[in-house]
Amino acid sequence: MKVNTGKGSIPLVALVAILSISAIVSLPGLAISPILDDLEQIFPHASELEVEMLESLPSLMIIPFMLLAGRWSVRGNKIRLLVLGTSIFLLSGVGSLMSRSLTELIILGAVMGVGAGIIIPLSTGLIVDYFVGEYRVRQLGISSAVNNLTLVLATLLTGYLAGIKWYYAFAVYLLPAVTLVLIPALSHTSPTTQSEDNSDNGSATLNTRRIASLMLFYFAITYCSLVVTFNTSYLTTSASMDSSKAGVIISLFFLAIMLPGLLLNGIKRMFGSMTYFWSLVIMGAGLIVMSLPHPKLYTLIIGAVLSGVGYGVMQPLIYDKAASCSPPRLATLALSLVMAVNYLAILVAPFIIDVVDWVFHTSQHSFAFLCNGVVALVLAVLSIRWRNDLYAQL
Repeated sequence: MKVNTGKGSIPLVALVAILSISAIVSLPGLAISPILDDLEQIFPHASELEVEMLESLPSLMIIPFMLLAGRWSVRGNKIRLLVLGTSIFLLSGVGSLMSRSLTELIILGAVMGVGAGIIIPLSTGLIVDYFVGEYRVRQLGISSAVNNLTLVLATLLTGYLAGIKWYYAFAVYLLPAVTLVLIPALSHTSPTTQSEDNSDNGSATLNTRRIASLMLFYFAITYCSLVVTFNTSYLTTSASMDSSKAGVIISLFFLAIMLPGLLLNGIKRMFGSMTYFWSLVIMGAGLIVMSLPHPKLYTLIIGAVLSGVGYGVMQPLIYDKAASCSPPRLATLALSLVMAVNYLAILVAPFIIDVVDWVFHTSQHSFAFLCNGVVALVLAVLSIRWRNDLYAQL
């Protein structure tokens, strides 16, 4: 069976291989999420810094190696780079499953960040290599959907496995083995050559102004959305809800991010150059709904779903735009630059939220939702002015 790329076709198994990369890029750090509250009992002599490193070190390592992988992809063999990154990821996962030492887990987490950093830009870079036009937008949307659906399912699986034995949770890090098995399908399938002028700027270099603008924009919307994952548990606790309700809300948030990816071309045709505006309005409205006093479960779910839908529309469009701002040989480098700010936002968002609370002298966790919702609405207004840059040739 063949899949149309807009410039030819590739075997379905090659597309599955590419999408399998999207399925694993969000895994680093995931296995410890269901056991964070139990770490003090699991490792009674662990310091607070060691626990924080276990959670944050993979992301710290991902950022520089994403940028290096983007640079290496310009002249190197992307398939070999994919094999290298996936192998590092898998070996560190096997080591984590077998390890019973916090120090070893921290080291292996850092190594996993290296492997993940190498393959993350390739998860979208290979789609850009193989697909063009609306076919590329569709596959970027599906890639985003696969990424978020895997995140939801893997989170549920790690929670179940951790309930049996805490270290069983690390079994989710064996998923890259599937990608390694599928990579040969890519090595036998070469993308059709594109001309170097198939980009917005029509030159052989990156459009650095647009790339920088996309990086700032992507950082802003990612930061706004992260309040759902970081602060929802505080809202449910303050409303005297069961702690499991936060997990349900966050899972629905990721599912909401996933759904627009499956309908992206239709959404684009419906809203045209106002796609970003309406996405930001929906996202901002969702965050404000979550900030309302005396939250109920249904209002938090509605708010989280609206926020997820808005973000889920914009994310793959930003990736497509980043690829359009560069000639084909530099597309993966452009994507590595833009995608790196996602992980930067994850690292700094808790600190920004704390600083905002300090500036406004508030300890109410709902304020962060209100503040980020207002920021999203301000960005929506600004996106009308920026719509030509954001939407052109998408």
